[in-house]
Amino acid sequence: MTDTVEPLILDLLEWIGPEARPYAEVMEAWRTSCPRLPVWEEASARGFVTREHRPGVGAFISVSRDGRAHLAQHRGTSIPRTEATS
Repeated sequence: MTDTVEPLILDLLEWIGPEARPYAEVMEAWRTSCPRLPVWEEASARGFVTREHRPGVGAFISVSRDGRAHLAQHRGTSIPRTEATS
């Protein structure tokens, strides 16, 4: 992974924040077709985000426990734990 992707992964985790965001909103903002900047793909592969399906509403994305720990370690930023991000 390039040095360019790591800060963007941290930006993604901060952007998602403490509340789950709709999957479509996350994809609109963070999906890329550039093979050199696989931010969403890398965060997903590392287990830094979770996807939850809510009946009648759709999919939502949250920062996982590992994602919160990674963000705290590298930026000193704390994302409060919510039910969806346990």
